[in-house]
Amino acid sequence: MTPSLQLLQPYPFEKLAQLKQGVIPAADKAPINMSIGEPAHPTPALIEQALVAHLNGLANYPVTKGTAELRQTIAGWLTRRFTLPHGVIDPETQVLPVSGTREALFSFAQCLIDPSPGRHGKPVVIMPNPFYQIYEGAALLAGAEPYFLNTTEATGYLPDFDSVPDAIWQRCQLIYICSPGNPSGAVLSQQSHQKLLALADKYDFVIASDECYSELYDDENLPPPGLLQSAFNLGNADFSRCIVFHSLSKRSNAPGLRSGFVAGDAKLLQPYLQYRTYHGSALPLPVQHASMAAWKDEAHVLENRRLYREKFTAFIGLLANTCRIERPPASFYVWLKTPIDDTEFARQLFARQSITVLPGSYLSRPAHGVNPGANHVRIALVASLDQCEQAAERLNSFFNTL
Repeated sequence: MTPSLQLLQPYPFEKLAQLKQGVIPAADKAPINMSIGEPAHPTPALIEQALVAHLNGLANYPVTKGTAELRQTIAGWLTRRFTLPHGVIDPETQVLPVSGTREALFSFAQCLIDPSPGRHGKPVVIMPNPFYQIYEGAALLAGAEPYFLNTTEATGYLPDFDSVPDAIWQRCQLIYICSPGNPSGAVLSQQSHQKLLALADKYDFVIASDECYSELYDDENLPPPGLLQSAFNLGNADFSRCIVFHSLSKRSNAPGLRSGFVAGDAKLLQPYLQYRTYHGSALPLPVQHASMAAWKDEAHVLENRRLYREKFTAFIGLLANTCRIERPPASFYVWLKTPIDDTEFARQLFARQSITVLPGSYLSRPAHGVNPGANHVRIALVASLDQCEQAAERLNSFFNTL
């Protein structure tokens, strides 16, 4: 086995299971799980209907590139959502369907990274910290060194690109960004995108923008900007060095569909398509038809945002007088500061109130003298409105005992 596997850490939910082991929660309280970002709103009927209507497609091998109709549908959605001119995105060369963003975020690094030491040393993959652990695993298994860019309260939970030393930029082959961010919901501005694009041009690295939470935003008048949108507005009309990752899991409450796409620089997507052809990750034809139905419809996405907005209002309103809690501009997470150690907070909350949350230190690594996830917990507002309200009331009681 590759020795790189020994570098991988247990996944956050493995650590959480160990933390809860042997703890008996309060018997008089129904369990509420707010630890995992798995959408619980119903999958829209139009997706299910399209899937079932095309089950005869299971008799055919799908092509890795996906159907032309699916790529055109995705290009049309990107154009509308990010206010790009018609025809700027070429569905033939700049769009690829993928089996959800998780596998694509991982496999893209395996395709891109040259692990041989360059004149500046071992290749580096930069990532936000806290982060989606796939970024770290992708870097390590591609033979690169992760560089953790802390996102703290002092930086508005956003990466400070100015803090990265020149020597790191020189070794950087790939940077992962996540906007809206997991776990904070913080949104990178167009100006931040454009600063990063200038750095990519100067140091010749690729930007992988994880935008899977882009459709879960609080203000209907302020949709988060996307990397391709920022690149085009800067004059980078061919999206050089830019790849974006989008998914139907959060947007359309279809995590089990395992459907998303990557889009951007055609010079990067051409070899990535070849890699994926060998990798064997083509979307089944029924899934492609269901995906087209989802990308063509915005009504269910509007309703999805309304439901999350309702839960944020209720949850934060009930806790506002008990603890310091902020409403994020996007995502479905509350990134809550804890008055005690985050693992102890999570363990006691589970024991006393039967609520499961994820310790922030499980989502980050110690870097530059601190663990930026410490003394935070991530709370996913994926449960029903009633359960979210119950959880807020129990959290009130819990905070009053600390």
